[in-house]
Amino acid sequence: MTVSMAASLIKHQPRPSAGTVRPLASAPSSWQQPVAAPRSLRLAAQQEGLLQIHTAPFRGSFSGVFSQALRSAGLGSRVLISQFLKGGVDQGLARSLWLCGRLQWLRPAVTTCLAEPATDAPISAAERQAVGEVWAYSSDQLLAGQLDLLVLDELGLAVELGYLPAEEVTTTLERRPSHVDVILTGPSMPAALMAMADQVTELRRGF
Repeated sequence: MTVSMAASLIKHQPRPSAGTVRPLASAPSSWQQPVAAPRSLRLAAQQEGLLQIHTAPFRGSFSGVFSQALRSAGLGSRVLISQFLKGGVDQGLARSLWLCGRLQWLRPAVTTCLAEPATDAPISAAERQAVGEVWAYSSDQLLAGQLDLLVLDELGLAVELGYLPAEEVTTTLERRPSHVDVILTGPSMPAALMAMADQVTELRRGF
C-alpha cells in the first residue's frame, strides 16, 4: 500500500459522534490511584437558644410573643409563660393554665395587677411572695433544662419595682442551658438584661 493511499484511508475514517467517549488503554497497576477511605459521619451541632427582648414604652409587646409561644407548643415544644405582674385571677402555681398540652401559663396568686413599687404601703408581703413564687418556679424549670421556650413577661418591670432581685435574675439567665430560647417582654428592661440579649425588638408609636 502506498503512502498516499494509507493517508486517504485515515482521512475518510468515520469520526466518533458527539458525546462518544473513546476507551483508554488500561493504565498499569502502578499508576492507579488508591481508593479513598469512606468519610466518617458527624452529628450536626446542637442548635443554640437565643435570649430575645421585646420591649415598648407601652404595654403591648406580649401579644405577638404569646402567638409565637402558642404555635411552638402546637408543634411539640415545651413552653412556659410566666407573667409576674398580671393578677386579677388569683391563679398561682396550683391553678396555672395548660394550652395544647405543652404550654403552661403562670401568673401570681394576687387579686389585682401590680403596678406600684414593692415597698409602697398598699403592697402586701403576700403579693411580694406571690411574685417570688412565680420567679422561683420559672428559674427552676429553666435551669433544669425542662423547657424549649421560656417567656418572662414584665420581668424587667418586676425588677425595677423591687419585686425581684436584679443580681439573681441576671445570674440565672446567664446560667441558662444553651438549647433553651428565652424571651423577655415588657416596657422596662434594665441595662444588664439588654446587654445580654442576642436580639432586641422595640415597638414604637407615631413614626
